[in-house]
Parts: sequence; structure tokens; C-alpha cells
Amino acid sequence: MDFAAAYSWTNIKFLLEGLLVTLEVALIAIICSFLIACVVGILRYSRIPVLSRVLAIIVEAIRNLPLLLIIFFIHFALPEVGIKMSVMSSAIVALTIFEAAMLSEIVRSGLNSIDKGQIEAARASGLTYTQTMWHIILPQALRRMVPPIVSQFISLLKDTSLAVVIALPELLHNAQIINGKNVNFILPTFMMAALMYFIVNYSLSIVARRLELKQA
Repeated sequence: MDFAAAYSWTNIKFLLEGLLVTLEVALIAIICSFLIACVVGILRYSRIPVLSRVLAIIVEAIRNLPLLLIIFFIHFALPEVGIKMSVMSSAIVALTIFEAAMLSEIVRSGLNSIDKGQIEAARASGLTYTQTMWHIILPQALRRMVPPIVSQFISLLKDTSLAVVIALPELLHNAQIINGKNVNFILPTFMMAALMYFIVNYSLSIVARRLELKQA
């Protein structure tokens, strides 16, 4: 094991470039999945005939599929029907689909946690259903949803490593490239990659814990 050579600026820089791709993919997927999850969660909460049931089936189907399978499907199967995307786009789409399904349940649970009497009172005061949701129910629910949503975002960040199977140049992928150049770099390189993952995820977990304390 050659720690000094493994931790050369060239290798560290290469790992940081991979970390940047990891954060970029995670951030885009987080934003997209959250927006989709809000729409799906609200529609399911509203119990619209047929639509709510269809969405429930789709969400449950996605939640019970391995993320790795979704990544393979997006990147390798869709091109067979003429839908071809870049490696980064495939990773973002797969992560967005999977996380949107997970987050939609958090959104729906958050909305269900609000007393139904508030809806009745708001409607009695003359507010429409949409106004009630936007001004009264959703703001309260979002505050309760923040801790579990942050926790889910941490999981998403770690899940980006699965995109190594389609050669996304993220942190783990770049670590493997360094290891391929010199077998003596395996332990120090993975230790450095693990440290980078830990710093980012631990920082997010601290945020999640503080938000939970505020909600207590």
C-alpha cells in the first residue's frame, strides 16, 4: 500500500471531480424527484377517483423494484425502442423516478398528518380546495416532512454510486479507475472515497437531526 503516491494531487483532484459529478447528479435528481413527488402525493391525498388508484399502483411498483434494475432499464432497454440518453441523463432519470416514488409517500403521509378539521374550517370560511391546500395544509405538512425528506436525500446521494454500472464518472467510478492503475492504491483510494461520502452525508444527517429537534 502506497498512501503517499495514492494521495497525490492528481488522484485527489480526480476523486474530487467524481464527487462533483455525484453531487451534480444527486442535486438535479433531488429537485426533480421532489417536484414530481409533491404532485403525486397531493393527487393521491385528494383521492381523485381512478387517478389516485392508478398512481398508487405505479408508486408501489416502483418502490418494490431494485434501483439497479431501473438504471439498467433506462440505459440499456429504452434505446431498444428508440429512447437513448447519455450516461448522466440515464442516471438522473433513474434516480428521479425511484426517489419520486419514495418521496411521494412521505408527502402523502405528511398531508395525512394534518387534522382534517382544518380543511373543513377553511372551506367553511370560503376558501377553495386549492387555496386551502396551498395556504393552510401544505405549509404545515412541509414542515413535518422536512426531516424524513432530508434523510431520503441522504439515501439518494449514496445511491448515485450504483450508476457506476453504466460508467457514470462519479466518485466510486473514478476511485476504481485509480485502483486499476496501481493495485497498491486500492485501500487508500477507497478510504479517501469513503471519507468524502462520509463528510457529505454526515453533514446532511446533522441537518436532519436538527430539523427533527425543531419539530419535537
